[in-house]
Amino acid sequence: MFELKPIATIRSPFCELVDMPVQPKGAKEVYATIEFDKVYEEGLKDLDGFSHLYLIYYFHKVKEHKLSVVPFNDKTHTPRGVFSTRTPMHPNSLGLSVVELVKVEGNIVTIKGVDVLDGTPLLDIKPYIENFDKVEGEVRSGWMTSSQEEIRKKKSDDRFVQI
Repeated sequence: MFELKPIATIRSPFCELVDMPVQPKGAKEVYATIEFDKVYEEGLKDLDGFSHLYLIYYFHKVKEHKLSVVPFNDKTHTPRGVFSTRTPMHPNSLGLSVVELVKVEGNIVTIKGVDVLDGTPLLDIKPYIENFDKVEGEVRSGWMTSSQEEIRKKKSDDRFVQI
């Protein structure tokens, strides 16, 4: 079996799960820092040339996993298969966010547009590269029909809170 170890801790203004944004679009103006363990500081070299980053993190407050959930942005309130959602209730409790990179100073990375709970362990960070990552052509979003404005305004409630 493999083992993942955190490389950093995300420090955000969100200390409670209830009423925080449920996607980075809803936290566009929210700043946070990522405090990397000093042993990883060398790995941050050249990161400041990128505008956006992928954060791969562990939902450390999740105590229960489900295969069917009602997602925040499902207007019909229909139970959905967990793998068709971005809920934290996935079996491995991994999170993924695309955030804006503000600056890199030593072992501290400042980011913007973060929807992550304070103290969240960061497992990996990767640069967003438009020529690799931008999807061209037809894009489908399955059951998710919320507008960007609805997504921006959506806040979490207590359905996934398990502290």
